[in-house]
Amino acid sequence: MTGIAQLILYDRANGSLIFDKNGEVIGSRLIGQQWNGAEWFHGRPSATTGSDPTDPTKTIAAPYNAGNSGGSNLGPTSRVLIERLAADRQALDQTVPELAGTAIPADMLTTSASGLDPDISPAYAALQVPRVAAARGVTEERISAVLVTNCVSIRY
Repeated sequence: MTGIAQLILYDRANGSLIFDKNGEVIGSRLIGQQWNGAEWFHGRPSATTGSDPTDPTKTIAAPYNAGNSGGSNLGPTSRVLIERLAADRQALDQTVPELAGTAIPADMLTTSASGLDPDISPAYAALQVPRVAAARGVTEERISAVLVTNCVSIRY
């Protein structure tokens, strides 16, 4: 089966890897990455964790840690989840004041079940167009055109 998969579905059988111009693996289309710069589209938050380097008996947040995939398992009535979402919304409102008090796409603040999901909703992508365009020194129309051209990678 592995051999057949290698022949028929080589890209998928090998993790949908992304290569740079030198042929080096720089990521996977299936695993999100932490993008913080204004020039990048930001993904949804990650719930993955890792070992605390100061105390191996504890865990700490480790965004997009593919070695420890999994959601937070916090339900809608979880105090921890409610407090995290409130803090994240407050931080978002301070960072992007024009969004304060408005409805936003859920994937701006909620994690995926795996904590690794690289996809964002078209609505979340659209809200980021002005920031990305300004940071890159191009028009919003140009960034929007790229989104439309690449809509196969924007999943609902």
